[in-house]
Amino acid sequence: MANPLTFTVNQRPDPVSDEDRAAILAKPGFGKFFTDHMVQITWTKDDGWHDAKVTAYGPLQLDPSAAVLHYAQEIFEGMKAYRHADGSVWTFRPEANAGRFARSAARLALPQLPEVDFLASLKALLQVDQAWVPDAGAGEESLYLRPFMFASEAFLGVRPAAKVTYCVIASPAGAYFSGGLKPISLWISKQFSRAGIGGTGSAKCGGNYAASLAAQTEASEHGCDQSVFLDSIEQKWIEELGGMNIFLVYKDGRLVTPALSGSILEGVTRKSILELAKGLDLQPEERRIDIDEWRQGAESGEITEAFACGTAAVVTPVHRLLWDGGEVSFGPSDDAGPVAGRIRQTLLDLQLGKVDDELGWLTRLA
Repeated sequence: MANPLTFTVNQRPDPVSDEDRAAILAKPGFGKFFTDHMVQITWTKDDGWHDAKVTAYGPLQLDPSAAVLHYAQEIFEGMKAYRHADGSVWTFRPEANAGRFARSAARLALPQLPEVDFLASLKALLQVDQAWVPDAGAGEESLYLRPFMFASEAFLGVRPAAKVTYCVIASPAGAYFSGGLKPISLWISKQFSRAGIGGTGSAKCGGNYAASLAAQTEASEHGCDQSVFLDSIEQKWIEELGGMNIFLVYKDGRLVTPALSGSILEGVTRKSILELAKGLDLQPEERRIDIDEWRQGAESGEITEAFACGTAAVVTPVHRLLWDGGEVSFGPSDDAGPVAGRIRQTLLDLQLGKVDDELGWLTRLA
C-alpha cells in the first residue's frame, strides 16, 4: 500500500480581504463564490498519485486535446463543511463520499484515490480556508465542497487516460430555501431516460447530469421544477430525479425508496435517511416502485407525502406530480409534511452539531 500523501501549501499572495469575505458570507447564494485556495493532485500511469498541494484558486490550464474534453472521463462529489458552536469545522459522512468516489472512478476507468488521501485533501483545504466556513447559528449556511477528477492527458484516442488531475474547490452556500421550505412539482418524463442497466447511472459523473438537462427543460415547459426519471426498458419503474433520490411516505408508516438497480445513484443523504428511519418510528423499504403506484396512492391518500433528498437541499418536499394527461396533488403546498420535516430537521441538527453524534457520522476538518 502506498504511503499517504503529504500536501504542500502555496499560500495565495492576494487573498480576499476580511471585509470582502464577510460581505460574501452574508449573502453567498450557491456556487457563485469560491474560497482563496484549492487542492490539486496529479496521477500518472508511471508514478501514481503525487504532487499533492494546496494552491491558489484559479483557472486550470488544459491542452485542447485533453481527454476529458473529448471523451468525458470525469467524476465528482458534493459535500458540506459546517461550523459548530465551539468554532470547529466538521463534515458529514465523508467516508461514504470517498467510497462512492472510488466506485465512480472504477466505472469511468479512472484511478481510485485512497480514502485516506480523499479525507486528507478536505482537511488540507480547510486548514487554509476555514475562515470561509460561515459562523454557527447563522442558519443552514455551510461551505460546499466539490472534489472532482478528470482525464487531463493530452491525446485523441478512446482508452483510459494515462494522466489524471484531482481537485477540491469550495464555495460558501446559503440556506437552500432562503424563504422557508418550498414544495416542488415534478414532471414524469417519458421522452428521456437518465441511464440504463450497465451504464453509468450509479456513478457520479458529469455525463449523467448533462443527460438530465433536456428533461429538466421539458419539466420547466410544463411548469414543473424537476423531472422524474423512469427505467429505460419498461418506462414504468421510478428511478430518481436529475440530481436527487426520491422517497414516498405511506399512511401506515412505510418509508419507501426505489431499490438501487445499477442505474440509480446511491446518495449519501438517501443512505442516511434509511438508517435513521427506524429510530423515527418509520418502516424503511427499498424496492421497485411502479409509477402508477405513486399516482394511485397519492389520489387515494395511501401515499401521504413524497420528498426528494440530496446534499444541497437535504430534503425537498413534493406537492404535485404531473404527466401528459393528468396530475395529482398531495401533502402541504407551502411547507414540508410532518415526516419530511422531521427527517430534514434530524439531519440538520446532526450536521450542525446541535445534537450528539451518537452514530459517529461527523468528521472534524479544522
